[in-house]
Amino acid sequence: MRRSLRTNSLVLVSDHTKALYEDRWEGDVFHYTGMGRIGDQKLDFQQNKTLAESSTNGVDIYLFEVFRENEYVFMGQVELAGQPYQGEQLDIENNLRLVWIFPLRLKGNTKPIEIPQEWIEAKNQYREQKAKKLSDEELNARAKHASKKAVKRSTSTTSYERDPYVSEYAKRWANGICQLCDKEAPFKDKNGNPYLETHHIEWLSRGGDDTIENTIALCPNCHKKMHILDRKSDVEKLKKRVRDHLLSLM
Repeated sequence: MRRSLRTNSLVLVSDHTKALYEDRWEGDVFHYTGMGRIGDQKLDFQQNKTLAESSTNGVDIYLFEVFRENEYVFMGQVELAGQPYQGEQLDIENNLRLVWIFPLRLKGNTKPIEIPQEWIEAKNQYREQKAKKLSDEELNARAKHASKKAVKRSTSTTSYERDPYVSEYAKRWANGICQLCDKEAPFKDKNGNPYLETHHIEWLSRGGDDTIENTIALCPNCHKKMHILDRKSDVEKLKKRVRDHLLSLM
């Protein structure tokens, strides 16, 4: 957050190329995480207080989003859509802490702008590369505390933004083996990693969660099979695979 006393304004920047905060759109409401990178956040800390009191202090609030490094997209002037609330997220030291989340909407009840699909893809690719660089311990912590719901955004088509930590977690524990056909990945990617795709057992479009309990790694052929045939027996097999994996960690 960046405050200007001269213009009596507050600029909010939601940088999706940096993985610390879990800002997200839910319909027409943007859930923006407050300031404070280590430990529990305080509502009366610096610009958290300014934003929390913005309905009465006369400060104008402007929202920018970043999908590609150093490219700022102006979303519009926003206002509080409800009371700030607390949620749990990891800090930069991977410790679970309480954060303040501010529900915001565009002023005048306008709709969020339509985002080009390539911007979403660029953001996802950047975050996926960051997830690949994490240690198993760091990845496990991030994946287990990821937001349950994938972000649904308006692009030229409906687009779901999946959590890169959940996706990488599923691929890593699969260890190069498709969890449906039990065969090795058909090829390796350009970085030498077995190529598997992540699949949501209960589809996101049907209300499924973007969590480690609902995400599994499949070869491209089996991934396509799940979306075309959608057999109950295959779904049950994948659910059991995930349950068995999670039980093995206890």
